[in-house]
Amino acid sequence: MPSTRRIKVFGLLVFISVIAVLFYKDSLRQERPRDLRTAGDFYSKTVNALQKDLKKGAAEDDTEVKARLQRLQDAAKQAKERANSKSPKPDSPSAIEGVGSAADGTRERGFAGRKKMTAREAQAPLKEETKEEHEVEVELNSILKKSPIIIFSKSYCPHSKQAKDILLEKYLFDPAPFVVELDKHELGAQLQAKLAELTKRKTVPNVLVNGISIGGGDDMVEMDEKGTLIEQIKKFGQKKILEAQKRTEEKKEDEKRKSVKKEKSGSQAPIHGLR
Repeated sequence: MPSTRRIKVFGLLVFISVIAVLFYKDSLRQERPRDLRTAGDFYSKTVNALQKDLKKGAAEDDTEVKARLQRLQDAAKQAKERANSKSPKPDSPSAIEGVGSAADGTRERGFAGRKKMTAREAQAPLKEETKEEHEVEVELNSILKKSPIIIFSKSYCPHSKQAKDILLEKYLFDPAPFVVELDKHELGAQLQAKLAELTKRKTVPNVLVNGISIGGGDDMVEMDEKGTLIEQIKKFGQKKILEAQKRTEEKKEDEKRKSVKKEKSGSQAPIHGLR
């Protein structure tokens, strides 16, 4: 049987051997190269996770931007609809009518080239003007340039004489009224027809102020009696009427003396309305 001393020595050697083996294994584990594949997998997983987060954030940002744009577009559309509902819509051409006589579908046409027509007539094809119609138009425009006040008359008509007496004898206008005797004019009948078309007055006298008919003989008498004749002449003649007043007896006598002097000197009063 081995002695106690030998057993102790043997146990010590075993213990030392175990310690040496453990140290050796530990040194081998420390010197062994790292597993790059494991490290790469960890890196890839980390990068992929970050990219997923970024994509998710970008998608959320895009969604938010689109939502904002949509809200702005909706707001702009609503504002436009509100503005359109408040603003008046233009009438269609067929619904537009003129003022006064033009409102009931009749045609209004001014003088000296000024025209006013209803929408229906404006859309209708224009009738070609004849040579005679052109001559009448030119002559009428020429007459209207003579004076702001035009008296279309007939030399034998008592109503025309009544209107001329009031406008030429009872009142003083500057420029003086211009008289057109249609029965002595080469285009008298055509001019009267044209005036009927334009002013809706077929008879004489027909008194025009600045291209607007203010009536006939009865109208002149009525305005004279009411004291509104000068007011009407100034209203339509505007700045073209330099003077408008009633003649006094003194002025009448003075003008008669001047007229007698002219007759004695051989001068003749101009006959208006003739070519």
